[in-house]
Amino acid sequence: MSVTRRSLLAAGAVAFSGALGPLFASGRARASAHGYGPLLPDPGGLLDLPAGFSYRVLSRAGDPLRSGEGTVPSHCDGMAAFGAGGGRVRLVRNHENRADAALRVPAVDGLTYDPGALGGCTVLELDPGGGLAAERVGLAGTAVNCAGGRTPWNTWLSCEETEDRAGASGYARDHGYVFEVDPADPHRLGAVPLTAMGRFAHEAVAVDPYRGVVYETEDAFVRPFGLFYRFLPARPLGGPGSLRAGGVLEALRVPGVPDLSVVDRPGAEFPVEWVRVPDPSAAGTPIRFQDFGPGGITHAQKLEGCYWGGTGVYFVSSYARGSEGAAADHHGQVWSYDPRRGRLRLEVRFGPAADVRLPGDSPDNICLAPDGGLMVCEDGGGEQYVFGVTPAGEVYPVARNAQDIGGPGAPAWGEFAGVTFSPDARTMYVNAYTPGTTFAVTGPWR
Repeated sequence: MSVTRRSLLAAGAVAFSGALGPLFASGRARASAHGYGPLLPDPGGLLDLPAGFSYRVLSRAGDPLRSGEGTVPSHCDGMAAFGAGGGRVRLVRNHENRADAALRVPAVDGLTYDPGALGGCTVLELDPGGGLAAERVGLAGTAVNCAGGRTPWNTWLSCEETEDRAGASGYARDHGYVFEVDPADPHRLGAVPLTAMGRFAHEAVAVDPYRGVVYETEDAFVRPFGLFYRFLPARPLGGPGSLRAGGVLEALRVPGVPDLSVVDRPGAEFPVEWVRVPDPSAAGTPIRFQDFGPGGITHAQKLEGCYWGGTGVYFVSSYARGSEGAAADHHGQVWSYDPRRGRLRLEVRFGPAADVRLPGDSPDNICLAPDGGLMVCEDGGGEQYVFGVTPAGEVYPVARNAQDIGGPGAPAWGEFAGVTFSPDARTMYVNAYTPGTTFAVTGPWR
């Protein structure tokens, strides 16, 4: 993203191409046209925020875990917050560790899937005052745990963003699965892959709280690009462990649209079809390469954030680049799917053909904001922001990563990830991926 565009963003609100009003018509008050005001430099050099906001560092990679199980792992990624009673909050935090990670998720008996894999989750418990009271391993021995999603029964689905098999990268078992984590008692569910949900480079999931359908994104940045999936559980809304009972995995087909990047008009809607995945285990061929019949299947580059809001599911295509094989260029899309109507709709499109003031450098993790809009984590080049998006489609900066991890004369900043809000909507939690840092942000949230 250019310096000019970033300078404009730091000054206040701008607008997307498109509007989110139809998505979040909740009757809640909308944010003002100027968000929370310009970001102010942090004297501590960690997190720039608007006036009236403050942060607390909850956890940093390399610090000791309160449980004594080892150190806080690196690469803090997807996250969700759960009420724990009495004003306490539990955060489940992914660690996107590959085989070369400096700080692995410690292997713990009963919570480790593959001792050769370094990723997983940690669970932070916060006291009623917002301070860190406990921190422990929730899942270990998994690989490249990127994002995931919460379930209606208050567990976390952690996704492996890899297709590596046993024998690759020092792994003893196949990877590319979803794992369910119970934040209240991780040993209750252990480390069991949900194999029926498919083996592919998972990014995020969202569960329909009315029907129990699980929607999944596939983060593939080389052709053939990833797919958007739905999993029809044999025991929908069955509670902790119910997804182990299996089900049917299907992939989205938009007739006549093999690549979602070609859609450039926000508000455009399409009827869809759902096609059964021939081999969810990808035993011989990765799913996105498989034969889906005469109509083919619909792909999209870098499918990332996924969440349920209101009556539908929303997901992000982080970018599309013609130079990498995409049918058209964009710097990010937000899509919605309404299962009642069976319609797919493009809600928001980020540049490059749109106004140069638009934030448009690879949106990634997203969540609902207290005002009914969105919070969007940026994962691109240059400075890294958390943006707010009002239901009217106005965009404003919320936070900027001030931790310079570059070398002399070559500043660099790590992406944001895992944005989520406390159950009372008074605190925003977010991770700086590198250096791994978990923040709690308080202030006059609307």
